Amino acid sequence: MIKRKRLIKECITLAFLTFVDGSANLPKELLEGINVLPCDYLVNGESKTYTGDLESFDAHAYYEGLKKGDKIQTSLLNTATFLDHFTPLVKEGHDIIYISMSSGISGTYNAAINAADELMEEYPERFVHIVDSQGCGFGSGILAMKAADLSRQGVDVREAARIVDEAVPHACQYFTVDDLNFLKNTGRVSGVTASIGTVLNIKPILFGDKTGHIISCSKVRGRNSSISAIAKKYQEKRMDTPDQTVCISHGDCLEDAKTLERLVKEINPAAKVTIASHEPFSGAHVGPGMLGLFFWGTER
Repeated sequence: MIKRKRLIKECITLAFLTFVDGSANLPKELLEGINVLPCDYLVNGESKTYTGDLESFDAHAYYEGLKKGDKIQTSLLNTATFLDHFTPLVKEGHDIIYISMSSGISGTYNAAINAADELMEEYPERFVHIVDSQGCGFGSGILAMKAADLSRQGVDVREAARIVDEAVPHACQYFTVDDLNFLKNTGRVSGVTASIGTVLNIKPILFGDKTGHIISCSKVRGRNSSISAIAKKYQEKRMDTPDQTVCISHGDCLEDAKTLERLVKEINPAAKVTIASHEPFSGAHVGPGMLGLFFWGTER
């Protein structure tokens, strides 16, 4: 359960409460005004809970385990989870915006919608809005940062919901993976494609499309080429706005993340870059060596 005393204290200065779940990948320094719901998963059958504490997550051990064959099973956040966390707050008079991982990759969004509908039927004076980020990781994280900023500014929750919804197509997210077999195991690529790609050292450049599904926008040969290709996407799509937030997540490949940061800075010295390990909940689906870039762009 989210710590209630902290929430109530924050509500004095916030127009509404902003929620994400652990898959939003936000490190502590970016969590101001944002509340994190826990994500449950299994490692070799053993139950684990990721609370969003990225600083305590041992990314090296986790991704090394994946390399050695650890079996990870993830599950959606169900409607009961949202009701457990949201009901006491709504009952006390608080409005809520929750930024969900993409409806294209998880049933979590629909579960949250069901909870919101139930709460607003019981408390019609309150507003609970669910944003389909059409992404995951920092893709939902940067949208939550925008929502939290609007709340600090005192923007009405309905107006803030509209602004965040309209920002979704501009939350760009491009990534590559080192091992296509993790995507194969989640049905993102065929077994034949994964085998051929591995033999030929082909690296896909992936992104979340307008429906929130993960698709390939290009393929290159070799790791260095894939990093350069992601940076090129930033050069093509980035927006010149006051918010120059850029986030990089990685599956235990920090040096590659630093290389990508350098390329981003060469393109835009004003970029405010955050590098973080990719969280465990969705990290199981992309595997060790995942490298992703998240930023505000003209379009996806």
